[in-house]
Amino acid sequence: MRATQLLLRTIRDEPSEAETASHRLMLRAGMMTQVAAGVYSYLPLALRSIRKIERIIREEMNAAGGQELLMPALQPIEAWRQTGRDAAFGANLFRLTDRRDRGMALAPTHEEVVTAIAGAHVESYRDLPLTLYQIQTKFRDEPRPRAGLLRGREFSMKDAYSFDAGPEGLDATYQRMRTAYRNIFRRCGLPTIEVEADSGAIGGKDSHEFIMPAQSGEDVILLCEESGYAANVERAASIIPPAPEGDPLPMTLADTPGVTTIAGLADFLGVPQSQTLKAVFYQADGETALVTIRGDVEVNEIKLKNYLGCSDLRLANAEEAAAAGLTPGSTSPVGLDGVRRIADNSILQGANFAAGANQPGKHYVNVNYPRDFQVDETADVATAREGDGSPDGKGVLKAARGIEVGHVFKLGTFFTETLGVQYLDEHGERRPVVMGCYGIGVTRVLAAAIEQNHDEKGVIFPAPIAPFPVHLIALNASDPQVREAADALHEELESAGYETLYDDRGESAGVKFNDADLLGLPVRIVVSPRNLKQGVVEIKRRRESDATLAPAGAVTSAVADALAKDEL
Repeated sequence: MRATQLLLRTIRDEPSEAETASHRLMLRAGMMTQVAAGVYSYLPLALRSIRKIERIIREEMNAAGGQELLMPALQPIEAWRQTGRDAAFGANLFRLTDRRDRGMALAPTHEEVVTAIAGAHVESYRDLPLTLYQIQTKFRDEPRPRAGLLRGREFSMKDAYSFDAGPEGLDATYQRMRTAYRNIFRRCGLPTIEVEADSGAIGGKDSHEFIMPAQSGEDVILLCEESGYAANVERAASIIPPAPEGDPLPMTLADTPGVTTIAGLADFLGVPQSQTLKAVFYQADGETALVTIRGDVEVNEIKLKNYLGCSDLRLANAEEAAAAGLTPGSTSPVGLDGVRRIADNSILQGANFAAGANQPGKHYVNVNYPRDFQVDETADVATAREGDGSPDGKGVLKAARGIEVGHVFKLGTFFTETLGVQYLDEHGERRPVVMGCYGIGVTRVLAAAIEQNHDEKGVIFPAPIAPFPVHLIALNASDPQVREAADALHEELESAGYETLYDDRGESAGVKFNDADLLGLPVRIVVSPRNLKQGVVEIKRRRESDATLAPAGAVTSAVADALAKDEL
């Protein structure tokens, strides 16, 4: 492809609206343009990369037994109401009304439609297992679209759905999909970390995310190098540092005027925060719940929401707390009833805690569980932190940031039971089909790849997903000898199977080199009058600072060697 024929215009200035490296560089490199907040047009360079990512995905999904189909983005809202996911997605679901006043939705995902398709085709266990997938545009009305393709309102996604005759079949399919995902990201040239994860609004049991490490990532993961444990912070368990132990002392009431925070209480009493108990009030689907947790630990609201099984969880306001008889700044479960009392497992270790006395300006000291108070249930609802012990007891957790590019999870029978999709087993009995769900954000993979692979000059594309693996530059392109040699080399590279962006523009060497660094194609070849006199061309990998010289007759083999270095 000649640069003079390519729809491409690079930008020198930094886009003011760009918050992340991928957003900034994709705009500057002429890969996309913004149409509206969170909505972009993909220009030829970006689309070429996207198509390469899609090809790798298709090959691996087909190899894993998937069948490709295409489902509509526009769906009746009734299907979403039937499963209750119109409420679960809330304002993120794009809703509209057609000319006959029928409610419709622009789908963020396709469980309802694909389950109906399976229901029309699956009759017995002989029709299972079945895995269907598509690569299609999705819509989510994000409250704050940001970071370009990392969080948009319209994006491309590969979503796959498996149907099995039972949990054992789902286990086997799930493992095939995890293997396929590892292959996909490896073939894209993108190292990822597979972590335990929360399933989100879609629900499910076992769940794993594929995280691409990047400092700009929204996801925080905790991992242990010693044991190999890795989990999203929303899901991660940990062993928290021990609290002071000792023989239980008599519980006494202490005056604590003006003390309403854990930090203030610890300072006032001269004890570590790990020797205090914190009370947090929540409204869970309209019910007030009191969560008690050690003072140096925070509540993980995702864990809490999953434990309670509620669709809406938020902090209770002052009026709701007062109505439940709770005293902000001095609440504890000591002597408290009439409200659901949940405790984190952190209260089970330690002794002689300080806790609220359920009256202003008063706290108890030497509070011990279960001697001095009762709770209705205990559970792990704490936020794991860097420095905590790995839950398997084999090391210490470290925190890292990353971008979620893939997610696999077991759906079970929620959708098939709700929508009445059953099969006849070997004994002629009807059973619900068991489902799994597997997603990859295709356009997000492109953005995440740039977040992970760039420098101060521009993008550094992994070779498998680069728009072009080779960038051929003709310096002094108006020189007939340079033009003839570069034209011939362009044809030679293309004939050898190397897609090549040929910069045949009449720009200066500085402009061409700056654009080459900005676009970040893996291998740069320079044809110049000086090199021609020596019978060589200059070859440079984008990841390296130094160039090498190759004989004019051995360019394709030199390119092959350079590209091979990018393989994982």
